[in-house]
Amino acid sequence: MNSSQNFLSSLMARMTTWARVNSPWVIHFNSGSCNGCDIEILATLTPRYDVERFGIKLCGSPRHADVLVCTGPVTRQARERLLRVYEQMPEPKFVVAVGSCGISGGAFQGCYNIVGHIDEVLPVDAYIPGCPPRPQAIMDGILKLLAHVQNGRPVAVKPVVKPAVLEAVI
Repeated sequence: MNSSQNFLSSLMARMTTWARVNSPWVIHFNSGSCNGCDIEILATLTPRYDVERFGIKLCGSPRHADVLVCTGPVTRQARERLLRVYEQMPEPKFVVAVGSCGISGGAFQGCYNIVGHIDEVLPVDAYIPGCPPRPQAIMDGILKLLAHVQNGRPVAVKPVVKPAVLEAVI
């Protein structure tokens, strides 16, 4: 009976990972960007790039989302909302920082209303550099994150140096 329980729990874990990797739901949050990255994220949904062919679906509620895609530096006004959206997401949840401003503050670094970049507020799992990053880079970054999850390796939690494994190539 013990071996059958182990088999069932192992099977359920593999099925859950398969479903999580093959059908991630993404929610997008603009924490204060210039909208350049937002336009590129929306371009990934168009028929030209069609990110939905990989099973990635943009959803409107954080309660259904697996991946939080953040753009821009975190402003004082957006910080609490960003934390609230992150807390509403079910576990396991992943965060992707898109664009130079989301990764380092970019052109807005040092401004009076900027709290900091995204990984100063949330644990970021993947970084997609660029100003703005192209849709191919956004798709590549999210797919690398999913491959990382599928292999069962833990993703970075608040890394000091941005991991080259998850960094998308422009």
